Order: sequence, then structure tokens, then C-alpha cells
Amino acid sequence: MKKTSLIILIAIIASLMFSACTMSASTPPPITPTTNLSEIARQATETAIAKTPKSGETQAPEATEEVAVETTEATAEAVEPTSTPAPTEAEEGSGTDVVTEYPVPDSYTLHYGEFIFCLARRFNILPEDIKVYNGYESGTLLYPGDTILLPPNGRPYVGDRALRYHPATYTVIYGDTPYSIACLYGDVDPRAIAAANDIDVNQELTPGTVLQIP
Repeated sequence: MKKTSLIILIAIIASLMFSACTMSASTPPPITPTTNLSEIARQATETAIAKTPKSGETQAPEATEEVAVETTEATAEAVEPTSTPAPTEAEEGSGTDVVTEYPVPDSYTLHYGEFIFCLARRFNILPEDIKVYNGYESGTLLYPGDTILLPPNGRPYVGDRALRYHPATYTVIYGDTPYSIACLYGDVDPRAIAAANDIDVNQELTPGTVLQIP
């Protein structure tokens, strides 16, 4: 019996010696009897409670270092509003050509190639009113140099006054004058043709000349 107890005691002593040899150097020392375990537990509990946010509160994140962002020239150009460009000369001068309106005269002297219906379209007067105002009967013949009175309160021309599309160009043929060419277009004044081509309204025209018709 004593021999058995001795073997058990030797085994226990050997086990304790082996355990002491394999213990890591970083293992904290065992708590000595003098350590107050209740005090350690109390401090740990208070630390956990202090770090735990209360109900309804959020834990504020740690402040991070602010990074200053420099505004580059490209960013400034992108942010800066663009101004409305000023109109160009082409825009300012764009649009249809302004045609001078000539007042209707009280009387008019016929030129070569002109007739009552030509004057009616040009001055926007009903041709019957011109005939009645001048006392012309049906079949009355008129010649260049004859003076025709134009009614001041004549009714407007009925139908399309323009006989050809314009503005356009016209190539002069033999015998043409600004007056006869104006009659070909109907609602164009011969003075407007002369002004558009920087010529005199009574100037003799050369065949083959290209004129601008306003």
C-alpha cells in the first residue's frame, strides 16, 4: 500500500515538473492569493459600461484629418458660368433685303413697255378704277409719253400682283429698260431695280447684262 502511494506521488511530482518546463514566458503569472478578484471584476465592469453608448446616443467617430482640395484651373472653368456670346456681324445683318416702298404718285408718264395693268400691279390699284378715273373707254390705246392719273382712293388690285418670283437675277435682252423689266415682275418698281444695280432708272441697258431684281 505504501509502495503504491509512493508511485502516485512520484507521478504527480513529475507531471508538475514537466508543466513548469513547457510554460510560455509570455504567460501572465498566476493570480496570487493576495490578488483581490472582486476588485478586478468591478473595474472591468465599469470600463465596459463606460465604453457602451447609452440608449438613443450614437458613438461619435474619431475625427479624421481634413484633406484640403485645391481648385484647379480646369475645375474653375467648369464651374464658372458662360456668358451669352455677342451677335456677330453676319447675325446682325441677316434677314431679307429691305425693299424701298415708293409712294403712289398722283400721275404717271408711261414709258416704253408699260401699260395700265402694269401700273395697276405696281401701285396696287384696281385697273378698272384707273380707267374710270381717266375716262378711258374699252379699247383705248395708250403710248409712251401719255400721262395717266392715278386715283388716290382706288381699290386694291385683285389677284397676285407678282408675275415672277423675286428676288432674282435677270439677263437683259435687246430693248429692255428698267421700266419694262419691272412690268415683267409685276409688283417691282423700276426705281428699286435701278437702286439695286446702282444705275440710273433711265439708263440704256446693254444686252447680256445681269441685273439684280429686289
